[in-house]
Amino acid sequence: MACMARLKDDTRFLEATFPRTHERFQILSASVDEVSCKFMVSRDEGSGGCRPVQSVVITANFGETYPHTPPIWFSESEDSTISATLEKLAETSEKNFSICKQVRLLLAELCQQYKVSIPEEIRAIDNYLTSKGDQMLVTSSEDEEEDEGAGDEFHYEMELGDQSVKESKDDMEGIDTHHLQTLERLRQTHRLEHQKGSTSGSVQATDRLMKELKEIYRSNSFKQGIYSIELVNDSLYEWNIKLYKVDPDSALYTDLVTYKKEGFDHILLNCTFKDTFPFEPPFVRVIQPVISGGYVLGGGAICMELLTKHGWSSAYSLESLVLQIAATLVKGKARIQFGASKTQYNLARAQASFKSLLQIHEKNGWFTPPKEDG
Repeated sequence: MACMARLKDDTRFLEATFPRTHERFQILSASVDEVSCKFMVSRDEGSGGCRPVQSVVITANFGETYPHTPPIWFSESEDSTISATLEKLAETSEKNFSICKQVRLLLAELCQQYKVSIPEEIRAIDNYLTSKGDQMLVTSSEDEEEDEGAGDEFHYEMELGDQSVKESKDDMEGIDTHHLQTLERLRQTHRLEHQKGSTSGSVQATDRLMKELKEIYRSNSFKQGIYSIELVNDSLYEWNIKLYKVDPDSALYTDLVTYKKEGFDHILLNCTFKDTFPFEPPFVRVIQPVISGGYVLGGGAICMELLTKHGWSSAYSLESLVLQIAATLVKGKARIQFGASKTQYNLARAQASFKSLLQIHEKNGWFTPPKEDG
């Protein structure tokens, strides 16, 4: 496909232009899935100081609808300047969604914010875009006059209409037909919503969730039946997760065997996502069965630092989250409360107990339970 070939060309160009030896901006890795880069600036740069270099790693993930939507940028840095810059990248014109234009905007904005000179290599991006028939629409302040009047027509050759934006064979490898159909249906729905201007959620969240779902469909844990995923009302923003298998040496495993005799063979979790995902964690709760221990709170909420803004990282995958929840249940010596009322768990109670939990930990901090506690 033309778009995939172009993306490969773009990433190769960026790697060559900003190698790991560049003093200001480095491409650490680049592929058709993501680009990871590092921005560096001396803490006293411009003032004659000689303190150590400050650096920040920023990563872009390519979603299912790229380049019709921008890459999903994230960084573990808590610097508000970085966060504000990444938000600007997501809000720019659709005609600036390609990775080369995004990198150019990122570099120009960071240099401006940190009051350092823009590397000369940024001109190489302009020349590269020109050679591809593209022109920048949004520029750094020092380039505005030079680029004024630049044409604003930019597009990749895409297979649209009934063909949609098909994935490459490599991208589809390892996913069965049924799940490929689900991904295509979701993609078409999102595309129609985008055309009508009625898109639910956010572009970043939707693209990341599509990518996460695709990775889950091809993962070994999913295929081995450790857990399964169901989209509630066919929505990307609410998942029901059925956890079938836990550590066979645990009491919870024994309870699940007994639970199966009652006609149930899994722990049902509900996972909801905000428009701010992946920069904020999902809200996860147990729906059934009622569980004691396992760090499960009243209403079914789960006590895990990973599920808080403080403990969450946008780099975490949803499969790793599911498997970590399974491990936490076992570590906390979770047991199924047979005969307990199913009405004991509900969303309102779960949200209230989780909110109380956050207030307690914000005041007292988090701690790691001793080994004898599991």
